[in-house]
Amino acid sequence: MRIFSGIQPTGDKHLGNFIGGFRQYAQTQELGEGYFCIVDLHSITVEHDPRDLHDRTLDLFAMLIATGLDPERSTVFAQSHVTAHAEACWLLSAVTSYGQLGRMTQFKDKADRREFVSAGLFTYPVLMAGDILLYQTHRVPIGEDQRQHLELARDIAERFNARFGKTFVVPEGIYPDVGARIMDLQEPMRKMSTTGGTEQGTVKLLDEPDTIRRKFRSAVTDSGREIRRGDDKPGVSNLIDILAVATGRTPGEIEVAYDGSGYGDLKRDVGDAVVALLEPVRGRYLELRADEPELLRLLALGADKARAASTPTLEAMYERMGFVRLGQP
Repeated sequence: MRIFSGIQPTGDKHLGNFIGGFRQYAQTQELGEGYFCIVDLHSITVEHDPRDLHDRTLDLFAMLIATGLDPERSTVFAQSHVTAHAEACWLLSAVTSYGQLGRMTQFKDKADRREFVSAGLFTYPVLMAGDILLYQTHRVPIGEDQRQHLELARDIAERFNARFGKTFVVPEGIYPDVGARIMDLQEPMRKMSTTGGTEQGTVKLLDEPDTIRRKFRSAVTDSGREIRRGDDKPGVSNLIDILAVATGRTPGEIEVAYDGSGYGDLKRDVGDAVVALLEPVRGRYLELRADEPELLRLLALGADKARAASTPTLEAMYERMGFVRLGQP
């Protein structure tokens, strides 16, 4: 079984990225052949600083390894190092409708906040589909917010297969049972984010332990005192989900354990649990980031493996769409 997932090198990575992404990556590499991509081509669909993109790509690569990916076992690489991704995007755009792209919720949300909207922002779900389909992916570990994009990739695969013959595996998503959407600690109706969230409500993976504890102490809760999950308790539900991930307990077990306790106890314990969860990650990241030549060596290793894996699919796409291929009769 092949597994693929990608993450952009934009913004400081936070607890939501870890729970909805990094943690899943490390777990799912045990299921089969894993491909994990730093999708740097996606990062230029909005205005960016070139130096920042360069540095954050290396930052993210170090973080992926620090959170459990093994670059000798899994294929961990940068998207721009494998030209098949850009080529597949163009080929797949021929079987993607304008209407489908116009219905993408993330595009509409982002476009509404910008004066200049690039064509890349509109079409990048096709690039994402190519990322996935090139590797004949069976499972895609992603957060809930990417479900619509994966459904588009499935539609594109099915349409291409129907028009040009069986070419792609139609992938399925793997979503975390708990913590699929980690919310902002200050605005628990909004997803945790370093670009669209609050500073105090976003727990960054490289925050100092005291900073993490302070953010949880000031987390917004809900009316009443009962510690339980529910639509009427978004703040408390978020804290319970985070504690469940950090400790390995179920949300139900946590509700029982805190029966009769106050919100202060819960917030203190969540902060301590998150510190214990992230401190080894932070230490390993700093060690890796200090050795840039080794990071570049491992990136080159990943790129070579990704090129070898994606080339057969790309060649099949060209051939089945009718392109003349040199060296063929």
